[in-house]
Amino acid sequence: MSMKIGIMSDTHRKIGKAKKVIDYFVKENVEYIIHAGDIVEVEVLEYIKKTNIEYKAVYGNNDNHLLKYQDDFNLVEEPYYFYLGKKKVKLMHKPYYLGTDADIIIFGHTHDVHTELNNGKLFLNPGETCARDTNYSNFLILDINEDTYKLKHYYRESRSDSWNMKKIRFND
Repeated sequence: MSMKIGIMSDTHRKIGKAKKVIDYFVKENVEYIIHAGDIVEVEVLEYIKKTNIEYKAVYGNNDNHLLKYQDDFNLVEEPYYFYLGKKKVKLMHKPYYLGTDADIIIFGHTHDVHTELNNGKLFLNPGETCARDTNYSNFLILDINEDTYKLKHYYRESRSDSWNMKKIRFND
């Protein structure tokens, strides 16, 4: 089993930046998209849905107005548990539920990239897509194989057109 997952968070009002990340997911043939909250604009959900890539998006603290769209999109409340292949995933926006009761724990909210493998549990925060706090738009692409995780962190300065990439190796 191998699966490529695109992970983004904290798009806020930056629809253009969100679309660039989603377009990159399409270009890289991700098989699943995860948005870790603070979506803010329904256009971001519409754009993800148009890709026809399976996805989940969790409500963030700035997403209450999106409740009326719950039936139209794969919006979930935190903490939300689901499986990607044989891996149990816990998705949340705020890092309040960071326990080790899943194989992969994904969160947003802090706007800081966080990648850690701790006792076999993978903790991921893709950082901010909106480039509000850091002037960098960030996302992750996770490649899950049977026993390994390959992770790439993509980032670009707000005014740049090109993405930089850093491979992340885990030492547990």
